Amino acid sequence: MGKLTRRQVLENSLFTAAAAAALPAAAQEKQPAGRVVGPNDQIRVAVIGVNGRGMDHVSGYNRMKDVTIATICDVDLSVVGKAVKAVTAAGKPEPKVVQDLRRVLDDPNIDAVSIATPNHWHSLAAIWAMQAGKDVYVEKPVSHNVHEGRVMVDTARKYNRICQAGTQCRSMQGTIDAIEYVRSGKIGKVSVARGLCYKPRNSIGQKPAGVVPTSLDYNLWVGPAEMVPYHQNRLHYNWHWVWNTGNGDLGNQGIHQMDIARWGLGKNTLPNSVIGFGGRLGYVDDGETPNTHVTLCDYGDSQLIFETRGLPTKDYRGAKIGVVFHGADGDVVLTSYNGGAAFDKQGKQVQAFRGDGDHYRNFIDCMRTRNREALRGEIYEGHVSSALCHLGNISYMVGNPVSFYMTPEIYGDNAEVEETYERTKEHLSQNGIDMASGSYRLGTRLKIDPTRERFINNEAANNLLSRRYRAPFVVPDKA
Repeated sequence: MGKLTRRQVLENSLFTAAAAAALPAAAQEKQPAGRVVGPNDQIRVAVIGVNGRGMDHVSGYNRMKDVTIATICDVDLSVVGKAVKAVTAAGKPEPKVVQDLRRVLDDPNIDAVSIATPNHWHSLAAIWAMQAGKDVYVEKPVSHNVHEGRVMVDTARKYNRICQAGTQCRSMQGTIDAIEYVRSGKIGKVSVARGLCYKPRNSIGQKPAGVVPTSLDYNLWVGPAEMVPYHQNRLHYNWHWVWNTGNGDLGNQGIHQMDIARWGLGKNTLPNSVIGFGGRLGYVDDGETPNTHVTLCDYGDSQLIFETRGLPTKDYRGAKIGVVFHGADGDVVLTSYNGGAAFDKQGKQVQAFRGDGDHYRNFIDCMRTRNREALRGEIYEGHVSSALCHLGNISYMVGNPVSFYMTPEIYGDNAEVEETYERTKEHLSQNGIDMASGSYRLGTRLKIDPTRERFINNEAANNLLSRRYRAPFVVPDKA
């Protein structure tokens, strides 16, 4: 993860050329707008990745009379049966099953792909699909790193594709109403938005490497990531806790609340600076990402503070997975995906917000109208919110261990930051972490050029905005 050498840069350029040769045939030259879908036509969708969130995708499209799940794709054929069964149980035709997503992209009868792979595949799968003339629904975070997200946005623009980020809270009416309330000024000026991911995560333990199952194409599973020996404790959900394939809970659950917090603040770019601190505390296992992590995004006139807690904890203002907007005249507290409430300065509830929505339906409707402006989670929004999570992780990774008894130089004159740090220490102490001799990782405060989406005068951090890709699974330098 250090600075790329001249030789590595040359290798990357060669990888990019090799990747072009390996693309599905349909993606090797600029495509027309794709099949024109008439008002009475069935939209044919391929769901890629069905061992986790992909089953929710299957359920979502199964509810729609005008959508057919034509293909189920997964690199592990042992998990596809449940998805096929769910489609046929809904009275729909039995879908085709394929293992290699490139075969999906070669199919001219597929109108859209719905991607629920591990994070390290999100961007490349989406980019290849858009190059092949498909519209895309891609799970959160939309990228494994900042560079990938930017290329996704530019690719969607170049090929005029509909690309929806899987930040489904943006389609929930209760959340929409709460954000409108915040941005209307009814709680006064909002100086702090606080995202919360208080989600207990047990240790994943330590397991032996194991043998690659015969049902799994491990080379395809690794794809654009670094090829490392197969390890049974780093697949099937636990990939979230390994940097090579995941982004920790900040980029897993936390992306939803990060997105809402940024949305409420009305910020549509990266912040002026970021710092993250925390650690994988309370147990030792095969995981790498922090289970305790605080990220501070400074926008100048407002702060976005994000708290990730994987150890048992009490709530904050009634929320564990939620967002709190601190205004001059009151607060808005979102306690679920679909709502929450507003409170005055005395803590009295003055307004409730509640209501569901259908993010998949919004995607399909926008496919028909070709109106990307109507997308609730248009890919640019998904890119910026995903990038905020990546920035917090990068600050953490380039930081250094420090003792809990040392007062960090992160407060400045910010009382909210000081309160967050002290409350985090209290939380860890309640979970048996030794505050006298224990340590955590204090990230580097990184200044950002929001226009260029790069750090200022920190090459170590800039090198983590992308990664070395493994041919032929290479995210291009640009669209």
